[in-house]
Amino acid sequence: MHAYNRVPSSGQSSPSAPSSPRLRSKPAPRFPAPKTLPQHLASRFLSLLLRRQGIFLFAPLIYISAVLFYINTLDFHSLPPPHYAPPGSVYRSPQLYANLRPQMDSDNSNADAISTIWRNSYKGGEWRPCIDKSSRGLPESNGYIYIEANGGLNQQRTSICNAVAVAGYLNATLIIPHFHFHSIWRDPSKFSDIYDEEFFVKTLANDVRVVDKVPGLIMERFDHNMTNVYNFRIKALSSISYYRGTVLPKMVEEQIIRISPFANRLSFDAPPPVQRLRCLANYEALRFSNPILSLGQTLVARMKDRSANNSGKYISVHLRFEEDMVAFSCCIYDGGDKEKIDMDAARERGWRGKFTKRGKVIHPGAIRINGKCPLTPLEVGLMLRGMGFGKSTSIYLASGKIYDSERHMKPLLEMFPLLQTKEMLTSHEELAPFQDGCYRLYCLSS
Repeated sequence: MHAYNRVPSSGQSSPSAPSSPRLRSKPAPRFPAPKTLPQHLASRFLSLLLRRQGIFLFAPLIYISAVLFYINTLDFHSLPPPHYAPPGSVYRSPQLYANLRPQMDSDNSNADAISTIWRNSYKGGEWRPCIDKSSRGLPESNGYIYIEANGGLNQQRTSICNAVAVAGYLNATLIIPHFHFHSIWRDPSKFSDIYDEEFFVKTLANDVRVVDKVPGLIMERFDHNMTNVYNFRIKALSSISYYRGTVLPKMVEEQIIRISPFANRLSFDAPPPVQRLRCLANYEALRFSNPILSLGQTLVARMKDRSANNSGKYISVHLRFEEDMVAFSCCIYDGGDKEKIDMDAARERGWRGKFTKRGKVIHPGAIRINGKCPLTPLEVGLMLRGMGFGKSTSIYLASGKIYDSERHMKPLLEMFPLLQTKEMLTSHEELAPFQDGCYRLYCLSS
């Protein structure tokens, strides 16, 4: 059986289909004949890549793998650690002081330029506290407030001013503040040892009631033991509204409350009536006791006599560089291992466990960058000389024992050879009453 041809025949033979064109491949590039085995391997590898172009998709992975392989072959432990100068170290370095000292010793400043430093920048000529004293009577008291002022002299003075402000705002009766006995200063001084208690009570009479003890009828409820009185643990810098909303109701209920510790427990941002009471306490009511006033007047008179070459003018500087201050700051002062041992011991001795709590991390560099590190005596000296005070300026040093004083005080004494301390200005007999276990009084005589 014959198959039928579906395409009609025209009587001519049909042309044959054109043949498919053959793909013409480009000749592979020729590389110079390799001379060594590495060159031979590299040549073969490049030829393979060029012939198999799809492999370029994996080129990034190949590159990353090669880099990782190379890094794993390095021994980073054998590399020296990078050296970074501690923040601020340049300003307290002996090298900087040595470079600047020739310019300081030449003292090219003239007398007129130095005299302008002492001028009062206030046009009125004198700064005076403007406090409106009250003459009105006081309403019935809402209860008693007992506070324990902790810290050093400055913190305790701040605590007293805050206590007066809180008591006055809550219309409470303030008990004469009690000073916390600190393990570092070990000072048993009472309020009347440092301040004129009678003058304090009298000055505040029209604004805040102040008494030296709580009536016995109230203390009977607590077995005459102040530790049995309800104690508020108030957060630092609490607002006055917290005292009104939380402390006042409890005080009215109990008739007496205790706040311990009480340092910086009131916000600086307070309404005018609260600020007025603060100022009244600080500038009017707080006056040192007679023994301290007498010694202070003696020190001032002698400093003026020793500053006769400068019309009796001198600078009083508190370095704030005692061991406890340096330790509490957690800053580093280029003292090496010995400094670390000293500071760790001082922190544990004064604030047992505070700086070694679990999870607590201390960054000395960040503390310094934030400006919270006490200046060294060298830095203070450079600052004063930079302000224009020459080596003929008399300086009275008001502070306790300087940490590592032999190392830190040497450059300051070189910059200001007329520097004086309380030991240089007074006799042993004059200082003796303030040295027997009364650290705060002894420092205050500075």
